[in-house]
Amino acid sequence: MTAPIPVRRRSRFWLYAPFVLIVLVAAGWSGFWFYVQGQVSQTLDNALAREAQAGRNWTCADRSLGGYPFRIEVRCSSLTLTSARWGDAVNVQTGPSVAIGQIYTPGLAILQVTGPLQANLPESRKLNLGWKQFEASVALTLSGFERLSMVMAEPNAVLSLPGSADETWRASEVEVHLRRNPTRPATDNVMDIAISAKGSVLPRLDELLGNTQPGDLDLQASVTQSVAFRRGFNPDSLETWRAAGGQFELTKLTSVKGAVRAEASGRLMLDSAHRAAGEINAAVAGIDRIGGMQVGGLMSGLGGLFGNRQSQASSTPGLTPIPPLVLRDGRFYLGPLRLPMQPLQPLY
Repeated sequence: MTAPIPVRRRSRFWLYAPFVLIVLVAAGWSGFWFYVQGQVSQTLDNALAREAQAGRNWTCADRSLGGYPFRIEVRCSSLTLTSARWGDAVNVQTGPSVAIGQIYTPGLAILQVTGPLQANLPESRKLNLGWKQFEASVALTLSGFERLSMVMAEPNAVLSLPGSADETWRASEVEVHLRRNPTRPATDNVMDIAISAKGSVLPRLDELLGNTQPGDLDLQASVTQSVAFRRGFNPDSLETWRAAGGQFELTKLTSVKGAVRAEASGRLMLDSAHRAAGEINAAVAGIDRIGGMQVGGLMSGLGGLFGNRQSQASSTPGLTPIPPLVLRDGRFYLGPLRLPMQPLQPLY
């Protein structure tokens, strides 16, 4: 009798191999995620230490890191900044905040902040800023800061001044964008700024112009020698900026408030006494009164009188160019006429 041929047992390697591979990949990814989480935590600690050495103390209450498997999230139950760089202590605090970064885009972070923002400012001033929604994004490269974008829905602010009535402001939406200018020479260290505000209501301006309609504003500008503000906005950075010949180049400012329209451009800087200086060219329409005084005819008259001596700020039909507004030696000049206004005070 012929012995039966033994049946060859099939290998089950390929049956289990995909599952083993998935487990290995998951374990490797988990290890990588926890490594990145540790690096982010260490980077934050180092950044906070550098800020403290520069006189700015940040506190992220109840800090936690999460977001596994594809994100890194840094959460704070509140975010506080205390700084003494302006002489008097400045304290700023917000509600819960979260910064989100994707593992596959390490140079991009999204920031979401819950209001309100409450600030104690120099000279006993207090600011309370609220909003419906606040989101910002920051892009960084190996060479440093690249761009910042911020969107705030329905912001509203109250500034309290000792001995004075509160000043208020609100808008339906505000956007702020900053980016490093890629076309200007690197030695100029130019940062482009774009700010837009829709539905803006500022009662003090309403009273001045006799116009209570909400306004829209669009600003485009550039700041040269912006590297001076790498460590914040304070007297030291302002002095560094001034000494380097930094300028605020107002490319175009457009403001529409009902029938009132204005466009402006110009340059501002700081003089040796730390006061704002420069020249603004503007064109306006629809301004009949300022502070209760009839000025409609005066605006047209000044525009005609000095119109041939100035570069027009706008070619928009219907706008009347007015004499340049000049800030010089702490005084305001409209063309050659010195305005009866209080002298400018040093910023620092």
